[in-house]
Amino acid sequence: MMTNLSRTSFTILDDSSPFLASLRLNMPAPIRLRELIRTIRTARTQAEEREMIQKECAAIRSSFREEDNTYRCRNVAKLLYMHMLGYPAHFGQLECLKLIASQKFTDKRIGYLGAMLLLDERQDVHLLMTNCIKNDLNHSTQYVQGLALCTLGCMGSSEMCRDLAGEVEKLLKTSNSYLRKKAALCAVHVIRKVPELMEMFLPATKNLLSEKNHGVLHTSVVLLTEMCERSPDMLAHFRKLVPQLVRILKNLIMSGYSPEHDVSGISDPFLQVRILRLLRILGKGDDDSSEAMNDILAQVATNTETSKNVGNAILYETVLTIMDIKSESGLRVLAINILGRFLLNNDKNIRYVALTSLLKTVQTDHNAVQRHRSTIVDCLKDLDVSIKRRAMELSFALVNGNNIRGMMKELLYFLDSCDPEFKADCASGVFLAAEKYAPSKRWHIDTIMRVLTTAGSYVRDDSVPNLIQLITNSVEMHAYTVQRLYKALLDDISQQPLVQVASWCIGEYGDLLLSGQCEEEEPIQVTEDEVLDVLEGLLVSNLSTPVTRGYSLTAIMKLSTRFSSVNRIKKVVSIYGSSIDVELQQRAVEYNALFKKYDHMRPALLERMPIMEKTASNGPTEIVQTNGETEPSVVEPKHPPPINQPASQGNDLLDLLGGNDVPVIQTTMPTKPASAGGELLDLLGDLSLGGPAPAPAPPAPTSQPPFLLDGLSSQPLFNDIAAAGIPPMTAYNKNGLKIDFTFERANPNPNVAVITIHASNSTEADMTDFVFQAAVPKTFQLQLLSPSSNVVPALNQGTVTQVIRVLNQQKQQLRMRIKLTYTHKGSAVQDLAEVNNFPPQSWQ
Repeated sequence: MMTNLSRTSFTILDDSSPFLASLRLNMPAPIRLRELIRTIRTARTQAEEREMIQKECAAIRSSFREEDNTYRCRNVAKLLYMHMLGYPAHFGQLECLKLIASQKFTDKRIGYLGAMLLLDERQDVHLLMTNCIKNDLNHSTQYVQGLALCTLGCMGSSEMCRDLAGEVEKLLKTSNSYLRKKAALCAVHVIRKVPELMEMFLPATKNLLSEKNHGVLHTSVVLLTEMCERSPDMLAHFRKLVPQLVRILKNLIMSGYSPEHDVSGISDPFLQVRILRLLRILGKGDDDSSEAMNDILAQVATNTETSKNVGNAILYETVLTIMDIKSESGLRVLAINILGRFLLNNDKNIRYVALTSLLKTVQTDHNAVQRHRSTIVDCLKDLDVSIKRRAMELSFALVNGNNIRGMMKELLYFLDSCDPEFKADCASGVFLAAEKYAPSKRWHIDTIMRVLTTAGSYVRDDSVPNLIQLITNSVEMHAYTVQRLYKALLDDISQQPLVQVASWCIGEYGDLLLSGQCEEEEPIQVTEDEVLDVLEGLLVSNLSTPVTRGYSLTAIMKLSTRFSSVNRIKKVVSIYGSSIDVELQQRAVEYNALFKKYDHMRPALLERMPIMEKTASNGPTEIVQTNGETEPSVVEPKHPPPINQPASQGNDLLDLLGGNDVPVIQTTMPTKPASAGGELLDLLGDLSLGGPAPAPAPPAPTSQPPFLLDGLSSQPLFNDIAAAGIPPMTAYNKNGLKIDFTFERANPNPNVAVITIHASNSTEADMTDFVFQAAVPKTFQLQLLSPSSNVVPALNQGTVTQVIRVLNQQKQQLRMRIKLTYTHKGSAVQDLAEVNNFPPQSWQ
């Protein structure tokens, strides 16, 4: 009996026609969207909200499976709300298409909205809508046509745009302003997706600017702007519309109160901004168009109310337009004065916009911006970090020879009190400005010492050799400088760059410190023991870095020819012959050898440095002669080694403190064999003559630096350029970047050509992250040494140098493929070039 009953029940449930249909009719209707929102908002935890959403999604899925047409619209609306909350709603995509195909406007509205939110051109499902959109674009109801235009303009793919561009162009010519404004925006999307369809809309644009409706005018200006930005031909064609645009803008300014378009007392500011942007594009680089719009721009600049943010937005667009077109000088001054007024605004965003705009215009209108210098400097005290950074950058841009003292005073005060994140950029800016506009050498030295005292830990790596070079070349300031630096050492030894410069100067000019010959300030009375105590204190201080200890030990060694306490210096040097620091140990061992085996050469070796020649005026500098301390390249491989050494009597001995062997120690960038793949395969290109290229000669191991005194009886590493008779050449000159090659011949091996690249930058912005790479055919071997910097300064104010060694055992003609990568004005640049015009002397 139980078996018959269960079989009967199964039969009833399986019969779906009358009973289940009535059962479905008796099921409760799904909750409305408003009730769902209210329910979800009552959830106290994320888990509770998730549970509600999952329960409702299950109900919606069941309804979709049962093809319930009655509540499909309501269910999709709820699904869109869940999508806005971040929950998956992709299973409703096909239901949106069904709603779009419905004849009800309410269904179409939700269906098109769902399509815009849930579909995009990456999914093939959207192509199923093409026929529905085409039918709705030809619908008799303007609101249905508007829905189709909005959807096509929002997510139409290039295929859909090609298929439906004709219908959009027809609606653009209609007399219905409601449809024309939507068709204009849809045309913008079509042009972005398929630029070659631009000419299709050209006839329809003739009468767009004659429309009185502001909505149509606004969208028409957007369409014209898009066409002008994408096509130079369209730009030339639409320049004849400048008088008409000027007339529209003038009517907006002079028109009386219109409640329909008024925003804070200004008539349709949105349309004004759009027209100003279009005028900026049309007037750029064109004298006639710029002349036609000068008067209206002056009217907008003088008649716009600045008490409300709406007026400030219009004024900002006016300023940008004035600066971009070929405007009159008086109009440009007016624009900069507007930005000056913005700096006094209480709104931080307006102040930031003003500083950014002034920074862009300071190169072309320097004198006009100078009038607002005091206001700009006041912005350095702002609490907002973005405003402070922009004010700092603009302040450095305003520095010139006339205001250098006043501006440096303000910027040094800012350096004292600013956050650590600003100190590096501020210190670098002070160095560059002082180097360029210093009124005197004493002022220059005082300024850089002030920076080192205040923010020594944040300065650039090349600040120490730059200051040493400046001090060396200022012969009359030696006594003053060494006295100032000695006092600074007594006060603070935590700023390592300052300690390094002070150690170098005391070692070089310690005799002047004892003699009290300083005329610029009252001389101090010190003894030899006091000076040596200070330097020995640096050797044992926990604050001293290995580089600083190297400076200190070398300074003590140099004082052995300037002081009479030679025995004490010998003891100090001998102690560090067993130091755990390999660099310090090597120096001490070699200095001990000087005291013993080469004592007769010690006075000539440690004599005072000659005046150094400077090869870069801004940024990294090269020292022509060095005693090893001007650039701590032996200790820190990231610093560039000195590469040129003039021949002299003690040329071999100059190696002692860091000379010719340094490049061998710091071969940090050897080229990789072509078989290793990667970038060099791209570089070699057709230079490879078949087969893998042999690997370059391996660099000398860095774990055990060579004993520098081993080279005392050898030849100089490089011949003088003039003696070699190899003319320099320009290998690359493009986009403001110029690469020059100079040549030398290595004495120990005449088959090795030493090429020094000199990279210079003639543009107005620095080239950062600069990397030079080179590759040669397989019959050559190539080795790249470290560059002097990765920043090529702007306006040819400095050069980046790098040494290349090429082994050419078969004396074949030299060919090279070079690869350049750098960042310029925020954009990454990469370029390849082939160099085949090497002078015959460089490879024969």
